[in-house]
Amino acid sequence: MKVLLTADVAGHGKKGELVEVNDSYARNYLLPRKLAKEATKAVLNEYAQMKEREARIAQKEKEEAMELHKKLNGKTFTVAVRYGEGKMYGSVTAQDIAGALAAGGLVVDKKKIIIKEPIKTLGLHDIEIKVYKETVAKVKVSVEPSEVK
Repeated sequence: MKVLLTADVAGHGKKGELVEVNDSYARNYLLPRKLAKEATKAVLNEYAQMKEREARIAQKEKEEAMELHKKLNGKTFTVAVRYGEGKMYGSVTAQDIAGALAAGGLVVDKKKIIIKEPIKTLGLHDIEIKVYKETVAKVKVSVEPSEVK
């Protein structure tokens, strides 16, 4: 019997896959537990529409990510830090960088900012921002001392 899995089933497949299983296994285990639906024309049509909708959403996300990549790549952003007695107090975090990007009009989740080593010195530092699955934008962060009050 062909069934469409509605949840991950060990040894058979992942959610959304169309698989062939034993009739009794489907009738006695998968269908009563709502782990699968019988592959009728209506279910297959619904599945096709769902896949198409997911593809459109993924394409839109990719386009937005590429647009953000164009805006970010190669740009320099300034982060002001407390500085005194010849040293920085603390280090520059992903949240600080996200704040600098937001001040520049670009909204980026701090979890997508990749800092390879802690930033504890003034000057220019290279930072990577993961904008999409395999796409990374390279930006420069200028760390400058803030005004002492």
